[in-house]
Amino acid sequence: MRPFVELTDVSHTYATGATLAVDGLSLKVNEGEFAAVVGPSGCGKSTLMKLATGLQFPQKGAVVVDGREVSAPVKIAGMAFQAPTLLPWRTTLENLMLPLEIVEPHRSRLRRHKAEYVEKAQALLESVGLKDAGAKFPWQLSGGMQQRSSLCRALIHEPKLLMLDEPFGALDAFTREELWCVIRDLHARGKFTVILVTHDLREATFLADRIFCMSARPGRIIAEREVGFARPRDLELTYTQDFSDIVHDLRARIAEARTTA
Repeated sequence: MRPFVELTDVSHTYATGATLAVDGLSLKVNEGEFAAVVGPSGCGKSTLMKLATGLQFPQKGAVVVDGREVSAPVKIAGMAFQAPTLLPWRTTLENLMLPLEIVEPHRSRLRRHKAEYVEKAQALLESVGLKDAGAKFPWQLSGGMQQRSSLCRALIHEPKLLMLDEPFGALDAFTREELWCVIRDLHARGKFTVILVTHDLREATFLADRIFCMSARPGRIIAEREVGFARPRDLELTYTQDFSDIVHDLRARIAEARTTA
């Protein structure tokens, strides 16, 4: 099977002479796979995300997405971050449709097929429990509702790759677990490829098919763990011994990574 996202011996720094953010970073993520990346703070997880989406380019090595070496921003990717970054002067529905105004072929079709796109956006909102939120502004939504809207915005243009950078980190534990189930269900329906960057080892274990653990800076992959739990997964899984064993193993690897460059 051809990897959908592949980084090969990648090194990158943000300034000449600065400390490398990642060095010798290699990983492969298959099409339709849900991958998670964990590691100590400052290890280069977010750098990996920028490299995979063409927001940064490596000084060394190669980044390939969907069979093409990345040399420009990746248009087949959707992105969601810890801060929802919804535009305050736009309604939820208008925020959701923003990528359609930018990404082809939707940009060229939007004016002539507006009703079709609005219907699609409303259906996506309904699928994450926001059926009646389309006309509301961001400041009228809770943090969890804003993050659901952000996920919908990342998916409205039907990307083949979804990049998630700590998307639930600012939420309370109960809301965070609710959104685990939301992204679980969205992925099950869409079968797109996901790379989740997270500090939450329970989150990574619940959502991912495979977990990559990074070293301390400069970041590289030091461990890879398959997660063999059957899908769909229920939150009750998180209370089992098998689940806890994976979380504890990951925690031990990260504790070691913090002291091993």
